[in-house]
Amino acid sequence: MKRASFILFVLSLVLHSCGKPRVIRADTPTSGIAEIVVDECFAPIVREQVDVFESLNRNATVIPVYTGENQAFDLFMKDSVRVIIAARELTPNEALIIKERKQTVRSQKYATDAIALIVNKANMDTLITVADIKRIMTGEIRSWKELDPKSPLGEIAVFFDSPNSSTVRFIRDSICDGKLGNNLKARASDSIKTIDLSERTPNQQVIDHVASTPNALGVIGVNWISNPSDTTNLSFIGKIKVMAVSRAEEAAESNSYQPFAAYVGLGKYPLSRALYIIISDVRGGLPSGFVNFAAGERGQRIVYKAGLYPAYGLTRVVSVRPSL
Repeated sequence: MKRASFILFVLSLVLHSCGKPRVIRADTPTSGIAEIVVDECFAPIVREQVDVFESLNRNATVIPVYTGENQAFDLFMKDSVRVIIAARELTPNEALIIKERKQTVRSQKYATDAIALIVNKANMDTLITVADIKRIMTGEIRSWKELDPKSPLGEIAVFFDSPNSSTVRFIRDSICDGKLGNNLKARASDSIKTIDLSERTPNQQVIDHVASTPNALGVIGVNWISNPSDTTNLSFIGKIKVMAVSRAEEAAESNSYQPFAAYVGLGKYPLSRALYIIISDVRGGLPSGFVNFAAGERGQRIVYKAGLYPAYGLTRVVSVRPSL
């Protein structure tokens, strides 16, 4: 009788704290089900990380929701998901809202991304300065002939993934001092719905459109055009050309760089930005397990393979045989 009373007493302590029921979570860092939200600009890299994480942890299911940056933060701030992967950190006001919910936020740099400028294979203009990018994006320059009088192409048709994507925000705020021209187009509307990767996503539509349109200029995250079969990370997919960008007044081969991970890491490629993974559920469940994997060595190797520069140094084991 005493034993039964003791067990009931312990259960009452576990299930009630200060008169409130205590939720006992069923997931662990390597098992359970967790939903994360991802800026669609980074879908290829996150998709591969999820696949590898689940293959290593058979009892874990990570469900990524791919959408635009604005919608991703909207879901995160509503507490619909506890992990977000995006190209910016929380604003002070956003951090305060989460703090008032009695949640602890952990934000860490996860990679350095590059914004790639892609053109049709028939386009002979493959070098460009940051200053000329600004002139194009603000509408000051509208023709390829204004960049190169010998160009046979006409109007520069600029295409982004969606009107309010993180790529547009980067070009607007980091390159154009907050102003964009009316000559820019997007392949998808900025809708609330999530993106189905089994269909042609806005980023894939940008690639396809540039591949079929001689005068097009596409603005896209580098992980969408990295060559998955090249272990050296020194090539891109073959259906388009990737422009080399220069900080100098005049672009030349000697001062212009393509968005390879090495140039991004060395700070030579101008159109680079930090990528963050943010979690508001740090209590040791599956969300924490995935975040630790993504920021750990195996996850960071996937980052490098996708063409981004890892946030943390990767170790390389070299076996040396003594000379005989």
